[in-house]
Amino acid sequence: MLLVTIVKYTVMISKRRLSSFIFLVLIAIHLPLSGAQTCLNNGNYTPSSTYQTNLNTLLSSLSPNVPRSGFYNASVGQNPDRANAIVLCRGDILIDTCRSCVQETTAELVSSCPNQRQAILWNDFCMLRYSDELMVGTMTNNPRYSLWNPQNASSPDQFMANLTTLLYNLRGQAAIGGTSQKVAAGNITAPDSETIFSLVQCTPDITSDDCNSCLTNLTADVPPARRGGRIYTPSCNLRYELYYFYNGSRLQELEPTAPPPRQLIPTQPSPPPGRNDNNTITRTIIIIVVSIVASLILIGFLGFLLRKRINQKPKEDFQINSDEISSVESLQYEFGKIKVATNDFSEANKLGQGGFGAVYKGKLLNGQEIAVKRLSMNSGQDPAKRSNLNWDRRYKIISGIAKGLLYLHEDSRLRIIHRDLKAANVLLDGEMNPKIADFGMARLFVPDETQGSTSRIVGTYGYMSPEYAMHGQFSVKSDVFSFGVLVLEIISGQKNNCFRDGENIEDLISSAWRYWRGRTIANLIDPVLRGSSGTPRDILRCIHIGLLCVQENVADRPTMASVVQMLNSFSIILPIPSAPAFYMPSSYDSEVSLLQEFNTSELDSDRSKKIEGDNSEDASQNEVSITELSPR
Repeated sequence: MLLVTIVKYTVMISKRRLSSFIFLVLIAIHLPLSGAQTCLNNGNYTPSSTYQTNLNTLLSSLSPNVPRSGFYNASVGQNPDRANAIVLCRGDILIDTCRSCVQETTAELVSSCPNQRQAILWNDFCMLRYSDELMVGTMTNNPRYSLWNPQNASSPDQFMANLTTLLYNLRGQAAIGGTSQKVAAGNITAPDSETIFSLVQCTPDITSDDCNSCLTNLTADVPPARRGGRIYTPSCNLRYELYYFYNGSRLQELEPTAPPPRQLIPTQPSPPPGRNDNNTITRTIIIIVVSIVASLILIGFLGFLLRKRINQKPKEDFQINSDEISSVESLQYEFGKIKVATNDFSEANKLGQGGFGAVYKGKLLNGQEIAVKRLSMNSGQDPAKRSNLNWDRRYKIISGIAKGLLYLHEDSRLRIIHRDLKAANVLLDGEMNPKIADFGMARLFVPDETQGSTSRIVGTYGYMSPEYAMHGQFSVKSDVFSFGVLVLEIISGQKNNCFRDGENIEDLISSAWRYWRGRTIANLIDPVLRGSSGTPRDILRCIHIGLLCVQENVADRPTMASVVQMLNSFSIILPIPSAPAFYMPSSYDSEVSLLQEFNTSELDSDRSKKIEGDNSEDASQNEVSITELSPR
């Protein structure tokens, strides 16, 4: 079965999260803002000047130094060549996302404004501003950038009244923020059972009055009845939408916790000279008795509250804390917790029915609504449609994925490592053109970066390269490995982790390598493809390319540029692949060229004999398998 998921987006009220097999996936549909920059006409600098040197030094230091609050300012050099910069990240994003945004914005701003002494750029998640003049502590509303939803609300007067109320309240909350953050977010009910969500923010270096004034000016500039929009200025910004676009849990984490009130213990004055000691003893006894009685009353009151709370709690306390959804990796819950969130999947909470099961609405602890899909027992893709995916369409999908990865790795302005390429993350349009999706785990590299490492392994087992799964090392070759697995899945119609060979079940890569070495590679091909328009030579060449991509040695895997050439030109002679990752060879394996088996002209007989001789050492002579174990 071809494992390519076709996703249909359905717009429903309060359906911003969707799950598959008790997975909650956050879905945010927004108006994209990718780099709205303004190159201010306040003078230029000459190449290799002192100001350019100071500016380059300053910009290269911004991203790693941004603190958790998301606000940072710095300067390099002395007047008149002093370079100053201010960074402001959106108050609800994580620090890693903030720093990545600053790094990307820095490169984009330098490219867009190559010699301006002053410039500013706004992105969805951050703002970067630099100048040869001091900026800290100065409020300004110019320049500004705005983006509006072209649709209008159906009840414009009521909509604007509710929106103005919300913005007024948030403006006051943001203005009283401290010197690390001035941000506020919230929502209000709108006409037609809709909800308006908004986030406002000021740079924390300006005063509360300046923040209030800045946001007041932005509120006055909101067009009547627009269903969503945003305004950006150097000192403040404003955004509102009819969907939940910010991370409320993150904002709650950043709220300062008020210190507990100090307990003032009254001291007893010393007895006046000559006072009888009996009075002192009496007073001491009274103090002790009163303290004991007050303590007993307090304990009794706390016990009453505790008992009342226990009686009100359900038998299973499975409330979902909103903090649990702060990262993509934590979107899995026990079944009992999901039952409570959806009121035991009650019919009253049922939103709809699909081919894979029913979707139910639920509510988190903070009031946010979620959607949960509960798979039915007979859910799955319709096997009867496998025949529609003939070889021409499968080859088109393979080629399209390869071109998409090539763009991410080499043609994009910043190199992008996807890190989670799999069948479920490849979408097909109506013309069966593949689209690579879900970049939640992607990493951005500057052009001179080639690899990275992490101590936190995320992704999907079965598609992970060995160097990433075992050591946390990733590069473009990690995506190449995942592509190779995907190619073998598309051609075989089988999942990588449950390839069935008669009565036996093993992983797809091991089966492909065993067939390759045992002269039976045709057994890997989906029976639906046999007799289709594709020739065996074309199909087997793609299997050959897939095996090259899943080789254990990183250096042996081809780049995506080479893969695209291999797919488009049959005149290129393919190298012989080495053993794939996680493969355990057995005694009956033998090295035989795939192309030799089908009498192609790409390899001559002498080369095939040399290959057989060179690889004969892989098999044991005493019929005992040789196993090399590597920790996973």
